[in-house]
Amino acid sequence: MSITYGPLTKADAVRCAELESLLFPGDDPWPERAFHAELAGGHTHYVAARADGTVVGYAGIAQLGRTPPYEYEIHTIGVDPEYQGRGIGRRMLEQLLEVADDGVIFLEVRTDNEPAIALYESVGFVRVGLRKRYYRVSGADAYTMRRDPPSVAKREAP
Repeated sequence: MSITYGPLTKADAVRCAELESLLFPGDDPWPERAFHAELAGGHTHYVAARADGTVVGYAGIAQLGRTPPYEYEIHTIGVDPEYQGRGIGRRMLEQLLEVADDGVIFLEVRTDNEPAIALYESVGFVRVGLRKRYYRVSGADAYTMRRDPPSVAKREAP
């Protein structure tokens, strides 16, 4: 089975909401209308991973600010549990990083989501803060992570 990647569309919102409920049941999963709102925003970029035409993964990033240099925030990355461990999340993350070009990127991730933290660290994100009870429904904490542009990271390396 091959996985294809492309833009997330409004028609995908129902499937994304289904995956959210599956992936984040205790953390206020996004409903269909949240995906519609995100896709309607002119400052966001969303990608989808599809297996035989069915969305099995989605990811989105938002551009922050009105003038360069921009900062970015990754809003979500989700992969159907049946398809996890196949590099789909990494591939979508790489596509988001390309959108951000040379901007600083932030994200929040549950402190107990070790696979996601490892993925983010592998592409240069570092933990810069702890947000207590960030996930209101479950009360789980989140790390705030930051990735500097590759050009800045190279200048700062010893």
